[in-house]
Amino acid sequence: MALCRSPPKHPSPAQPCQTLPQPLTSRSCLPTGCCQPRRAHGGCTWRRVFISATALLVLAATVGLAVALGLLPHAPVNRFCTASNNRTGFLCDDGVTCIPASQVCDRVSSCRNGEDEQEKLCGDLPHSLPGYLVFRCSNPMYWVYADQRCNGMNDCGDCSDEMGSLAACPPCGSAWWSCNPVLYEFCSCVPRRLCRDGVQHCLSWSDEYICRP
Repeated sequence: MALCRSPPKHPSPAQPCQTLPQPLTSRSCLPTGCCQPRRAHGGCTWRRVFISATALLVLAATVGLAVALGLLPHAPVNRFCTASNNRTGFLCDDGVTCIPASQVCDRVSSCRNGEDEQEKLCGDLPHSLPGYLVFRCSNPMYWVYADQRCNGMNDCGDCSDEMGSLAACPPCGSAWWSCNPVLYEFCSCVPRRLCRDGVQHCLSWSDEYICRP
């Protein structure tokens, strides 16, 4: 054990620190005359590294547990996909099955695990649905599924899902006949399968005299 004398009250030539004959182990004397702990072999530095690493591991484990228990929000899953006939779809958990938007929240499980009917998705329609699954009609009180836009049917009730700038639909496809329909369910086209069926579907009767199925 080292014993160090206090500095003299009056200036005097530097005096060496006197020690007892015992070998120094844990303390050493500085020129100022104060005894300080000796840091042998960098023990304090390694101790700090160990404590920092342990703290990081504890923090990582805490965050992982919080995510697993749902205490922290998960990153949103992008389920947008293109279903058959180029329709807007919903991607199931298997990452392969893509169902049409209109099959989401229809009370029939189309995905294997039923994720298309979960409460968090269907609890407050249409607000609980992702925006890409919803088409807003010109009347803000009404909405339809995105795959019902431009399907040839008057799903909004005012044809805003088939005509106008909101829908931006292409011209009638090859399976449709362009005319002014007389039936409320159609907007600007009628299915060719209805041509020459003996029933008027167009104001001009073109579905009976010109159109061919």
